[in-house]
This record gives sequence, C-alpha cells and structure tokens, in this order.
Amino acid sequence: MADYHVELLHKKDYKTTEWSGGLTTELSIAPEGSVYADRDFMWRLSSATVELEESDFTSLPDYDRIIMTLKGDISLSHNNDNWIDLPEFTPHAFDGGDETASKGKVIDFNLMLRKGRCTGHVVPLRMEEGEGCDIRSILTFEMPEYEAVMIYCYKGTLAVTLDNGENYRLEDGDTLKLTGRFDKAGWSCSAETVVAAVVSAVHYQ
Repeated sequence: MADYHVELLHKKDYKTTEWSGGLTTELSIAPEGSVYADRDFMWRLSSATVELEESDFTSLPDYDRIIMTLKGDISLSHNNDNWIDLPEFTPHAFDGGDETASKGKVIDFNLMLRKGRCTGHVVPLRMEEGEGCDIRSILTFEMPEYEAVMIYCYKGTLAVTLDNGENYRLEDGDTLKLTGRFDKAGWSCSAETVVAAVVSAVHYQ
C-alpha cells in the first residue's frame, strides 16, 4: 500500500558547486545530510555543466552510475576502450570505478548508486504540449517497490497527479521527489507546454 512523502523542490533548494570542468548542481542526496565529498551517501541525483571539450570523470569505485545528457551530445570511453556516442536523452550505465574520459560540452544528468545497496533507473520523458501519460508506462522495468522516485523537469511545464488526488505543477528546474514505500499505480502527468524531463527511481536492496 502506498505510504510516501512528497516534496516539490525548486532551484533555490539545490546545492551548486564548482568542479574542474564546470558546475555541478546536487538535486537530491540520501540519506539526508550526506556529503558527496565524504562518499557517505546511498544515492545522489545531480546535473552538471561540462564546459571543457575533453574531461575525465571522478573515480567513484563504490558506486554505479547512470548518465544522460540534457543538452548536447557526449562521447565516453571507459578504461581506454572504444568511444561510445550518446545523443541527448540517451541513458548510459557504467561502473563508477572505471577510468572514464569524455568529449563534448554538455549539460548532463547523473544518478549515482552505492554498489550492493541500491539499484536504480533513469528514463527520459519528452512530451508535446497537451500530451499526457501514465507513470506506469514510463517505469516499465521490474522493481516491485520504490524507495524514491524523482521527476525532474528540465524544460517546460509539467502537471503531475498522484494516486491520492494531489496535484503538482513543475516548471523549469523543479523536481518532484517521492520517498517511502509505494507502488507506481495511479500516477499521471500532462504537458502544459513542450516538456523535457527525467524520471528516476531508486530501490534499496
């Protein structure tokens, strides 16, 4: 049975820091109070600007990662292997301990997951004005219960209705964060404008 907490986060709620290649905005981290630099988090959701044409990713051997670009195309090479070309809104999962190099100036979206403790998914959501969808059609993978689901609205205006009848309106940069234990039945969303968004889900093992 659904039993979850809902937060609507705005740009003012996020933490932005500099890194060697640009800026990183932390959208959410768990457990609350965890510090990225201390590597004490279970999972972390973030968006970064990559302002260098070529850069190297920070080594995170204790984490699995999923990356997807929101603006621009990127190419990645893991452990000096062949380059992988990733167009916009194409999720790519890899081991955070890999030696990873990138090419391309982009805005990206990242989900980091502690190995052996949690699993997750990142699903792009692009909708035309007036289009609607059921969240069940987005979260098609097999995860019977979720500890966290985040809907990040990169561009546009997205209306979300939950199974309890509550309605939320997401604008550019907003994140609807749901945490607890629940299934995915009964959620719907509709685009009030052209929308580019991301749905992420995390399940503790």
